[in-house]
Amino acid sequence: MLDHVSIGVKDIEASKRFYDATLKPLGYVSKYAKGTDAGYGRDGIQLWLGQTDKPVKEDMASGLHFCFVAPTRKSVDDFYAAGLKAGGRDNGKPGIRPNYGPTYYAAFVIDPDGYRIEAHCSAAE
Repeated sequence: MLDHVSIGVKDIEASKRFYDATLKPLGYVSKYAKGTDAGYGRDGIQLWLGQTDKPVKEDMASGLHFCFVAPTRKSVDDFYAAGLKAGGRDNGKPGIRPNYGPTYYAAFVIDPDGYRIEAHCSAAE
């Protein structure tokens, strides 16, 4: 349904460091980095970052989050560990989320700007 998502960030360099590390275990890499913009994906760019003076304010009650497809449960674990090491905050340790399904394995991290991101794998491992 969606072709891509663009989000505004306060510090593009800090965000690039975070997303370079956090998305790598999922197989997503930087496909574009120039000036105050960066783009991530596998074959094309599905996530755009752009530096702005007015990024969306962090709001844990908003329900807003972005979920990335993970190829394996180990990649979910690695996404979570890399996110925390790269300056993110915990928002849900890796594990099965039975309310989403018996094989829904996910982890949640908050990026440096307060965006909530998730990695999810449905494979039963």
